[in-house]
Amino acid sequence: MQQAKGPTALVDQLIPRSDTALTNAVIDAVLIVGFAALTGLSAKVAVYLNPAVPITGQTFAVLLSGAVLGSKRGAASMLVYLGMGIAGVPVFAPDGAIPHASRGYLIGFAVAAFIVGWLVERGWGRNPLKLALAMLLGEVAIYGFGMPWLAFYIPESELVERSRLAVVYDWGLEDFIIGDTIKLIMAAVGVPLAWEAIRRLKGEEQPE
Repeated sequence: MQQAKGPTALVDQLIPRSDTALTNAVIDAVLIVGFAALTGLSAKVAVYLNPAVPITGQTFAVLLSGAVLGSKRGAASMLVYLGMGIAGVPVFAPDGAIPHASRGYLIGFAVAAFIVGWLVERGWGRNPLKLALAMLLGEVAIYGFGMPWLAFYIPESELVERSRLAVVYDWGLEDFIIGDTIKLIMAAVGVPLAWEAIRRLKGEEQPE
């Protein structure tokens, strides 16, 4: 696979790297904390279709962090977000009727941001279809951590007529398919458009 020429993350096209290491470190820190804060803000609007896991805008922020910042800074922003929440800063979505049942998804955020960023750094960020696939893999990582965690929080009262697997699917995936698909499409279309807009503003040639 041929790696894309020039800046490999969108933010590097917007803010070229400086010759000064301290300047780069300060910029990176601001970006990382900024995306952590964006994720926290996106968690504040939470809608519960089940008692355990809310619908929020977090996954949109997570996918964007990887696509815009790249793998290391994207994952770092999600780790900062987790650290803020663990430290008591109110950045997590409010708990539903089953406290902490959705925390596994939060762990998956850092993995998802890294996956998306890693693929973007290999040229997937400028093509909507490739970026959509990268983000789909990121979503798989989020659910790969979130659903097994959720399984431990299913009340026994819910298992009288249904299996644990069925409840986890209903609460942990089915309720989110449409919303996450919309957010994925928005991010997968918006980031390549931003790449193209920046390229045109700078008068650069179309990359091969």
